[in-house]
Amino acid sequence: MKTITALFTAALLSSLSFASLAAVEVQSTPANQQAVGTISATAGTNLGSLEDQLAQKAEEMGASSYRITSVTGPNTLHGTAVIYK
Repeated sequence: MKTITALFTAALLSSLSFASLAAVEVQSTPANQQAVGTISATAGTNLGSLEDQLAQKAEEMGASSYRITSVTGPNTLHGTAVIYK
């Protein structure tokens, strides 16, 4: 009985760890994934905060990865990214 409980607990914990993986930024189109949409974000003058916002939106959309396609703006940065599953 303890073995069954231990196996069930291990299976449950391993499925939780896979569900918490964040979207990963990629430099080119991933070979084993399909583009499922685009996202956009606006941030201040800090490129890092724009990247963080795009990563958060990609994760909220359930993406496995994302690729930033454009960043524009002299004072307020605006960026877009393609998301992949």
